[in-house]
Amino acid sequence: MAEFDTISELEEEEEEEVATEEHMRKYAPDPVLVRGAGHITVFGLSNKFDTEFPSVLTGKVAPEEFKTSIGHVNACLRKSLPVNVKWLLCGCLCCCCTLGCSLWPVICLNKRTRRSIQKLLEWENNRLYHKLALHWKLTKRKCETSNMMEYVILIEFLPKYPIFRPD
Repeated sequence: MAEFDTISELEEEEEEEVATEEHMRKYAPDPVLVRGAGHITVFGLSNKFDTEFPSVLTGKVAPEEFKTSIGHVNACLRKSLPVNVKWLLCGCLCCCCTLGCSLWPVICLNKRTRRSIQKLLEWENNRLYHKLALHWKLTKRKCETSNMMEYVILIEFLPKYPIFRPD
């Protein structure tokens, strides 16, 4: 009978931890969106992101670090998107003859570009931003002006856990 009481006490503690984590996420500030600012968009991925420093991040990140991180992402896009555009034009020209199969290379190249940006952001998170209680990720969002989807960089604020709280 004593073992049964011990198990139920552990389950209650786990429920309390989950409730406090949800409570902490609830009061975290809203995430910051960095939208694409380029003039070319291929399957929702713009050819560059806006390098303007958001005022919400003042005191959290140095503007130089922010611009460096966005610069890394823009360099990755600058390297891969011209190839994607060329394949898109070629695929569109041959689309009628191939019944749409000529667009597959563009889709695969776009997916590879997104994965490389996600890996880059993961590296930046591990290098700097997780230490500053921030998390950067590439997500798909609905455009404000139309029903189209676009990829944006979402900067989330990670909750700070109270490490000095008694057990």
